[in-house]
Amino acid sequence: MSDFNRNVSVPRFGATAARTQADIDQGLRAYMLRVYNYMTLGLAITGAAALGIYMLAVSSTPTEYQLAGIYLTETGAALFTSPLRWVVMFAPLAAVLFLSFRVDRLSVGVAQTIFWVYAALVGVSLASIFLVYTHESIVRVFFITAAAFGGLSLYGYTTSRSLSGLGSFLIMGLIGVMVAMVVNIFLGSSMLQFIISVAGVLVFAGLTAYDTQRIKEMYFAGDDDVVAGRKAIMGALTLYLDFINMFLMLLQLFGNRNN
Repeated sequence: MSDFNRNVSVPRFGATAARTQADIDQGLRAYMLRVYNYMTLGLAITGAAALGIYMLAVSSTPTEYQLAGIYLTETGAALFTSPLRWVVMFAPLAAVLFLSFRVDRLSVGVAQTIFWVYAALVGVSLASIFLVYTHESIVRVFFITAAAFGGLSLYGYTTSRSLSGLGSFLIMGLIGVMVAMVVNIFLGSSMLQFIISVAGVLVFAGLTAYDTQRIKEMYFAGDDDVVAGRKAIMGALTLYLDFINMFLMLLQLFGNRNN
C-alpha cells in the first residue's frame, strides 16, 4: 500500500512541474507580445507624425520657401530651414536619453507616455525623408525592412544558440558606423556613404536578433507588474531603434530620390 502511495505522488509532482513550466511559457509569450505591441504602436505613431508634418510642411502652390525643389509652407520653412530644425533634430535624442536613464524611477504609465512622445518626435524629424525620396520607394523600403526585421527577430527569439558573443562585436561596429557618419559630414563622399549604409544594415540586422534574444532572457516570471512593464517598454524601445535605423540605412541604399 505504501508503494502505491509513493507511485501516485510522482505524476502529481510531474503535473505540477509541467503546469509551472506552461505558466512560465505563457508569461514569456505575453511579455514578448507586449514588447512587440509597444514597438508596433511606436512605429505607427512615428509614421503618422512624419506624414502629418509633411502634409503641413509642403505647399501645393508656389511660395517663397523651397527645399530640394519643393515649395514649403511657413511651417515647413520653420521646421526644415530655420534654426528650429536643430531642435527637431535633437529633441528625440533628449527624450530617449531621459527615458533610458530615468525609467527605473518612472511609473509604467509615465514611461509609456515618454515613449509615445519620443516616437512622435522621431516622426517629426523624419518628415524630411518625404522631401528627399519618392513616396513609392519609402513604402517599398519600409516593407523590405519589416520583412527582414520580422525574420531576424524571430530567429533571435527561437534560436537555442547564444548570441551573446556577438554583442561586443556589434557594439564596436555601431560605434564605427557612427564615427564614419560624422566624418562623412565633412567629406561628403558618396562612396563612404555607400559603405556606411551597407555596414549599418549588417550591424542593425545583427542587433535585431541579438536584442530580441537579450529581451527574451530578461523575462523573469517573478517580476511584478511595474518591473515587467518597465522591461517591456525598454525592450520595445530597443527594437524600435533597431527597426528605424535599419529602415534608414536601407532607404539610403534602395530609395529613389525625387528629381
